[in-house]
Amino acid sequence: MPAHLTRPVLALVASTVALGLATSPARADRGPVDSSTWKQLATTVSATAKYRSVPLAVAAGYQPNPCTMDMNDGMGAMGYHYINPKYYGSLDPAKPAALLYEDDGKGGRRLTGVEWIVKAGTSTARPTMFGRKFEGPVTAHHNSTIPTHYSLHAWLYKNNPSGLFYEWNPDVKCPYPGAPG
Repeated sequence: MPAHLTRPVLALVASTVALGLATSPARADRGPVDSSTWKQLATTVSATAKYRSVPLAVAAGYQPNPCTMDMNDGMGAMGYHYINPKYYGSLDPAKPAALLYEDDGKGGRRLTGVEWIVKAGTSTARPTMFGRKFEGPVTAHHNSTIPTHYSLHAWLYKNNPSGLFYEWNPDVKCPYPGAPG
């Protein structure tokens, strides 16, 4: 999301909560997003907006991984995962394990979303957050730098036509499959 839009988005989130609206349009199988979820997501935006600067993300321990795209069904991409392994297992809205980026067309990266990652086998049940069940278990990928896990994506900085919490975003593109982080 462009820097000039962050404040209006935060204001919109706050006003949605303040008005007590019951739902917001989230498509696919993710269902509506209620006002308490928007309040929690405001915490996520507040904690992660600084990571629009990739050097700040790297300094905070988020390490780049290759670009991830759906090779089978053409459902889109997730983009480049910048992962901080110390947040594996975090269900804290302010501490996602991964930040998602796409190329900005100017030689840099643009923050598009976040992802919480819980290693499979660390829990007997599929984790939930924001009233949503995590996807998975997802097999290890990126040369096993990401273990077999459950995940939940939130496209907070780029609209996802498939839904706020849907794992693939058809509007995110990788320059080529597995492009280096």
